[in-house]
Amino acid sequence: MMSNDIESYPYPSARHTESKRFLQQSTDRKKENRMKIYVGNLNYDTHEEGLREAFSPYGTIEDAVVITDRDTGRSRGFGFVEIADDNAARSAIEALNGTAIDGRTVTVNEARPRANRPPSGNRRSW
Repeated sequence: MMSNDIESYPYPSARHTESKRFLQQSTDRKKENRMKIYVGNLNYDTHEEGLREAFSPYGTIEDAVVITDRDTGRSRGFGFVEIADDNAARSAIEALNGTAIDGRTVTVNEARPRANRPPSGNRRSW
């Protein structure tokens, strides 16, 4: 008989777990004046530090993450930046939308809450 020990279950990579944490943390803490910003069409070589550099002139960066594929670890071409001050975040959106970061023209706007989606793929419920 197989053990139901927690160590026997496969876990996603640490990067995937960190990305998931970033997306879910809006419900875990107060967001008085913080704004989460979506950054799309990122160069696949852009990392969190590149996002921090691009957005830091506009305010205090609370968090920055580039979303990666859980299987390959490769960037999925988008990320999120959280800026402490709502007004600074709006300034960053206005200034950076349509500009180049690491050689690619990016789309920058306020992040929308993640929609509840039904599971996809070949998952079966037994």
